Amino acid sequence: MSARLLEAVPNFSEGRDRGTVQAIVDAMAGAGAEVVDWSADPDHHRSVVTVIGEPGAVEDAAVAGAAVALERIDLRRHRGVHPRIGAVDVVPFVPLVGLGMEDARASARRVGERLANELGLPVFFYGAASDPPGRGLAELRVGGVEALWAQWPPGRVPDVLPPRWPHPGAHPTAGAACVGARPVLLAWNVYLQGITLPDAREIARRIRERDGGFPALRALALELPQTGRVQISMNLERLQATSPLDVLRLIETLAAEHGAEVVETEVIGMLPDELLLQAAADRLRLRDATLERVLSRRLIRHLERAAFTGPENE
Repeated sequence: MSARLLEAVPNFSEGRDRGTVQAIVDAMAGAGAEVVDWSADPDHHRSVVTVIGEPGAVEDAAVAGAAVALERIDLRRHRGVHPRIGAVDVVPFVPLVGLGMEDARASARRVGERLANELGLPVFFYGAASDPPGRGLAELRVGGVEALWAQWPPGRVPDVLPPRWPHPGAHPTAGAACVGARPVLLAWNVYLQGITLPDAREIARRIRERDGGFPALRALALELPQTGRVQISMNLERLQATSPLDVLRLIETLAAEHGAEVVETEVIGMLPDELLLQAAADRLRLRDATLERVLSRRLIRHLERAAFTGPENE
């Protein structure tokens, strides 16, 4: 039987209480998936956990982490610079090995039902998990969780509500969860020095797809009060559509026009192969640099074939 490897990258609305974040990570690891990365940011007031494994284990891990978040996070006291509508804010599923987007969609739909029926969380589906596919997170986050408590806004009723739901709107402490399926993306922050927030917002506007910038790029400018820094926070949703290096070069150029400079970049979660390949190809001026020539990719494919064609008694 061929290998089947799924990734989930849940985002939780807690970045300051390390005890709560560690409890979430431990619960997810205890469900049988492998935690390959996690991070917590106090300004965003958000943590991101990356798990991989066979689909059943990854689904169980997502539900286990959500159960801890529901118990320990109260959005009535939550303030951070990152948009959010839930304690379990976003739960994306990503097909890695031996799986397609339909498999990730199926996992997302199963987990959405479990979050509603087992934990009592309203659930929106997004990305490849929505009907029709392609619903974006931005439209679900308009107004934040505060816009969902009194009642559901027109056109924004959850896809799955818990049984006998007693509230006119979102869960009173945990809001609602967004569960989706998507390809690998680059979650990426660029830190600027010597710039005002309005000027950084102008740079974000210039680069993002919504305002005529790079395809598949979402970008926000954020001021981080605890560190006193300004950040361009980005999601590049299709690495094949836009080169991160092109994005960085334009940010550097636009920052210089304001007398500022890029001082640091940060990737949230795992580093996509495409990012490292593009950076190496650019710096080393590599010819014929394609993903087909990345050794780890070829090794995985070889192991998949060997597992699929191996003797039945092995």
